[in-house]
Amino acid sequence: MLSRTADHLYWMSRYTERAENTARMLSVSYETAMLPRSIRDVERDWHSVLSISELVPSFMERYRTVNRDTVLEFMVSDEANPSSIFACLKAARENARAVRGALTTESWETQNQTWLMLQQDFSKDVWKKDPAQFFEWVKYRSHLWRGVSLGTMLKDEALHFVRLGTFVERADNTARLLDVKFHAIERDYHGVQRGRGMASFDFYHWSALLRSVSAFEVYRKVYRDVITPERVAELLMLRADMPRSLLASMREVVKNLDRVSNDHSRETQRKAGRLLADLQYGRIDEILTTGLHAYLTQFLDRVSDLGSGISHDFLMPN
Repeated sequence: MLSRTADHLYWMSRYTERAENTARMLSVSYETAMLPRSIRDVERDWHSVLSISELVPSFMERYRTVNRDTVLEFMVSDEANPSSIFACLKAARENARAVRGALTTESWETQNQTWLMLQQDFSKDVWKKDPAQFFEWVKYRSHLWRGVSLGTMLKDEALHFVRLGTFVERADNTARLLDVKFHAIERDYHGVQRGRGMASFDFYHWSALLRSVSAFEVYRKVYRDVITPERVAELLMLRADMPRSLLASMREVVKNLDRVSNDHSRETQRKAGRLLADLQYGRIDEILTTGLHAYLTQFLDRVSDLGSGISHDFLMPN
């Protein structure tokens, strides 16, 4: 496959996944902002949305005041913000248009229709009338495109690069989300004894984190107990059966890397395999003892390095 084609497929899926992840974060923040809480706590939640994507400096240059309306505008419809939902879905569609021949008709039409519907809604500011419904629509369109692609595309290199982009982006986002939400308690989290977590941490803080990755019901099914920070971290990091966990994402990254491997990708595959092994054989008590923030910071650096390796080995023309 031409590196140019692989590049478009990879980034098409990354931007689609990023749009969904942004919608998930905004949806939870929008809903929790309606709970009876202090103004300071609400403002901190909206600030955390910007922190997850490392967009605080860019936001402050344009809006200065952090509140619901300014953050929603910046993260949803601001074309100058490359991580906004509008910018991500536009970039996903442009990448899809560039490689229409590598996609099935159904996959291309799903991407294109999402973009056309988005433009129509934005021209009339429909999303502002019911942001919660809009976020559900973004998630639905991402799910639809992913399902259509899996159900119609040949399982060849094109699909493997699509899947590779999806799970690199997902691993990065889940790690950022965990880091910011745990860091919001204003210290490097080292864990507490089981059963005491809820004495110190707000139930809504942890349930909101779980809901942002569709893991609230999964948590109840797996642990059948009150929500504790330790188990939230374990579920979203080390559970292979949790679809958006770090371990599940890295398994998919390694699997799809192996299927598109070439003569130059051995080092990138080694780094991905090492990262997977650390998660596969890790223990949450050991991670919390050494410091979750430090672990996740290192993980994000390694995922960024892995992304650079993928770009060098497969996506950049020689």
